[in-house]
Amino acid sequence: MAIWTLILTAPIHCRVSRGEKVIAIMEKPQKTQEEQQSSPQMAAPDGGWGWVVVGSLFVSSALVFGLIRSLGVFFVEFVQYFGESAQAVSWITSIGLAMQQLMSPVSAAASNVYGARPVVMMGGFLSGLGFILASQATSLLHLYLTMGLISGLGWALIFTPTVASVMQYFTLRRSLAMGLGFTGVGLASFAFSPLFQYLVEAYAWRGALLVLGGLSFNMIACGALIRPLGKPKVVVKAENSTKLNKCSSLFSRICEGFELALLSHRGFLTYSVAITLFNAGYFIPYVHLVAHSRHIGFNEYQAAFVISVTGVADIVGRVASGWFSDLGRMRMQHMLVVWTGLLGLSLMLIPVAVVYSGLLVVSVVYGFCAGAMTPLAFAVVPEIVGMERMLGALGLLQLIESIGGLLGAPLSGWLKDYTGMYTLSFIAAGSFLVLGMLVTMTLPYFWSCTAPPPPSPSMKKSQDESIEDGLLKQTLSSNSVPEILCPLDDIPYSDKE
Repeated sequence: MAIWTLILTAPIHCRVSRGEKVIAIMEKPQKTQEEQQSSPQMAAPDGGWGWVVVGSLFVSSALVFGLIRSLGVFFVEFVQYFGESAQAVSWITSIGLAMQQLMSPVSAAASNVYGARPVVMMGGFLSGLGFILASQATSLLHLYLTMGLISGLGWALIFTPTVASVMQYFTLRRSLAMGLGFTGVGLASFAFSPLFQYLVEAYAWRGALLVLGGLSFNMIACGALIRPLGKPKVVVKAENSTKLNKCSSLFSRICEGFELALLSHRGFLTYSVAITLFNAGYFIPYVHLVAHSRHIGFNEYQAAFVISVTGVADIVGRVASGWFSDLGRMRMQHMLVVWTGLLGLSLMLIPVAVVYSGLLVVSVVYGFCAGAMTPLAFAVVPEIVGMERMLGALGLLQLIESIGGLLGAPLSGWLKDYTGMYTLSFIAAGSFLVLGMLVTMTLPYFWSCTAPPPPSPSMKKSQDESIEDGLLKQTLSSNSVPEILCPLDDIPYSDKE
């Protein structure tokens, strides 16, 4: 059928004899509307409105992870007000983080169906609503349901679609854009702790949570700034698909929305194991570095300054890593391995630094490497699974990596309780990162100096079209007329016998 379509749309010249009908065919038209919609998105503009989307990621990351890192200000207030143990209060943040990672596949699937803009806006509303309801809590159970479940679900709906939108807008400057967007986490971590402490002193913890709810509503505006580059992936495929019954169509949309086919993708599974190991060791210093500094004899102000220095180095590392990656002198997978290995070694050196100046130097190296690897950990995903499946891959990846986050901190705490010091905790954290580095080196095409072309579902379609073109050329050449043909317009036409 495709051959006859191409024959009819090609420009033809013919001879006219008595009693023959003449059909004039115009030039081959441009792509039809269906062909134009077959691609789920336009090419990445690498700038323009993309920088506005980067600003949206900056604010969103600050109001999600920067806020999460600073919730420790409310820790003492909750313990004193509700009279509960520290372990019971710590579940508030744990539930929120678990929801953010476990519900990421849902946010990715919703974005594949409805687009990133409405999903992020709904997430901003839920995150703010959770804090406002938490301000009226009368028990820890209320805080589990509001700050944990509702706000955590909102964080999940915000983070993955926003990160995916930035990567869709950038190709050549993708790592730099990701690094700039994630600097919001470091700046918020540096600024939110004193701000939240002032709010608690001025308005008590209930009034402070109301202010946090108002701040979180700003992420609704961040979602509105995400301008889609095309129709959602599932919508495009649903429009182009025919002859499907309702059951098969529903099942197909579920599989395409969640990208369940990635669970049989070797490269994705390998990277999932690596990122899970990264996650197991990455957050341990945020839990134990201050306590370790106090344990070896430094006062609380010196310990807090170590965290501040680490945060500043983290910001510099994110920007520097993104800038250097976009120069194209090294593949992103190779750079990720380098920064991860250095991060693991710096964590293992923390127990060795017993002098304050030495601890500051190691903390600067740790913060820089931690910031440098963060944008690369997300930026390499399209290189592994392709741009068309990147959104679903991010959702599944965060779901899987949550296992490492749930196991890493309790294991390091158990090692501290068993040995009475934090030495083995930091060694374990560094070991997780080094092991993840080794797993990353087993990715397909990792040892190639040039990046392979990303997999794309459209490759098969282009191959089929090239086969049809070859058959068409053979058919036309075999049926060619050896006579000299003249244009249709130059032949006089008459109906007379």
